[in-house]
Amino acid sequence: MLLTILAFVFVLGVLIFVHELGHFLMARRIGVRVITFSLGFGPKIVGFRRGDTEYCISAVPLGGYVKMAGETPDDPRTGQPDEFLSKSKWERFQVLIMGPVMNILLAIVLMWVVLMQGARVPAFLDRPPVVGAVAAGSPAERGGVRPGDRIVRVAGRTVSTWEQLSMAIGTKARREVPIEVARNDQAITLSVTPDAQTKYEIGDIGVFPDVHPSIGQVIAGEAAEKGGLKAGDMVVSFNGQTINYGAQLTDAISKHPNETVVFGVQRGGVHQDVRVRPILQGKKGRVGISILDEFKTVQLGPVAAARMSLQRNYEFGGLIFQTLVGLLTRETSPRQLMGPVAIAQLSGESAALGWIALFSLMASISLNLGILNLLPIPVLDGGHIFIMALEGLARRDFSTKVKEAMLMAGFAVLMMLMVTVIYNDLTRIQWIQKLMFWR
Repeated sequence: MLLTILAFVFVLGVLIFVHELGHFLMARRIGVRVITFSLGFGPKIVGFRRGDTEYCISAVPLGGYVKMAGETPDDPRTGQPDEFLSKSKWERFQVLIMGPVMNILLAIVLMWVVLMQGARVPAFLDRPPVVGAVAAGSPAERGGVRPGDRIVRVAGRTVSTWEQLSMAIGTKARREVPIEVARNDQAITLSVTPDAQTKYEIGDIGVFPDVHPSIGQVIAGEAAEKGGLKAGDMVVSFNGQTINYGAQLTDAISKHPNETVVFGVQRGGVHQDVRVRPILQGKKGRVGISILDEFKTVQLGPVAAARMSLQRNYEFGGLIFQTLVGLLTRETSPRQLMGPVAIAQLSGESAALGWIALFSLMASISLNLGILNLLPIPVLDGGHIFIMALEGLARRDFSTKVKEAMLMAGFAVLMMLMVTVIYNDLTRIQWIQKLMFWR
């Protein structure tokens, strides 16, 4: 619990600081007087003053703000050139845009740092999505997807790798999706409705690449050695069912204690059926092997890592926009939205795995924060930019009353969004979920 709290405060603190620092530095660059630089909202806990600016940490850590002189029409104004509204629209635009830009740049830098360390990733992720196996009873099987099919498009979007396929399907849980496959040189369009997996309702259709786990070690005297399994064997099937991942094999073994099971293995290019009788250990079957999935380690130099960071953030940014559009068209479930509680949980889990996992999470959240702040919703940075753009098109400034009405509308939208994400977060907590009798 303590690790979760500390990780959450660290993640949120860094992202907010970088965002507000963007506003602050640009305001200072164009000569706007900054009154307050605050991490957090509400009552001030600690702070100090340097020059014209008070720097402080406030009680509510779910945001921050930079208060500038003459920032709103209601603020006391003298007409001095160091006031925000005394600046041109172009200068004000630069101040507003720099917060989101800094978050996007932070995402690129963090991902670059992570990629520079080298990453151990499933070997199939960058391969074409040719179906090696289809899970029995899965959405893919019901929709008519077959082994050997090459998935070409999902909902009209081209997918070239397994990673792209996973991203495309992940946002479509419980939504009927057209999937185009290439089969025997023919293009076939199928209709598939992905299942919702995990508490975050990630879409999954039940297709697997043509990969198989291998046996890393066989423990002497255990059931596997007695049955004839050897280190290096590639496990293709278990009791006739195709095995693609180590987790599948582990799960299958655990369910058959004290039963003779058949491992279909590839050994030296030759297929063999090996019969083994798992023993009961605790409540699960065990044969005495270590299981290895097919992984590869990506080692990149500084330039290649920077290029890949830009590419990945571009792809993830496209996925964020796709999700936002999907929310409006009801193609994406709002259950996939996460709020502060879910971010805290993920921060704690990532911190437990190490700083590389934590930096990866921070990169993802920072990119989301940067893009979401650019949405044309009044109250957000993008909303203020949107209002300025409308004023520019109208060639006049709107009245205070009109601006207040627009900001109130934006605030209402934001509150609805906050209620949605907090509700989602609460439903993912088991003991709270049990109290929700209407679900």
